[in-house]
Amino acid sequence: MNSFTEYLTFNVEARRGFVNITPDIRKLVTKSKVKEGLCLVNAMHITASVFINDNEGGLLHDYEKWLEELAPHAPVDQYRHNDTGEDNADAHLKRQVMGREVVIAITNSELDFGPWEQIFYGEFDGKRPKRVLVKIIGE
Repeated sequence: MNSFTEYLTFNVEARRGFVNITPDIRKLVTKSKVKEGLCLVNAMHITASVFINDNEGGLLHDYEKWLEELAPHAPVDQYRHNDTGEDNADAHLKRQVMGREVVIAITNSELDFGPWEQIFYGEFDGKRPKRVLVKIIGE
């Protein structure tokens, strides 16, 4: 069994945004030389997410709208977490809904996706660098 670890850093300039990181992950699978195994992609910050879905602009817009309706940023005083001086309680809630990590099978040295599946980094409290862990194990 082989193991490969790498950290990616993303700095989304806006407070919220989505980044298709599939090309980055594909490069790391190639670099790992794992032919059969698993690839874990994990957002290492509690206000960011990693998830899999379709790379379609309308869907990403719908996510943004839906998440803001579900956990609106303003008014910031609606959240007890923000009593600490923070203003990002909504980002924590959005991350909880969108998830922390994904695991993708590697088959024949490639990510084994269903049709249209792509990996996204979701940022809900941006404007600073945040890390994503990529751990690949297999043979």
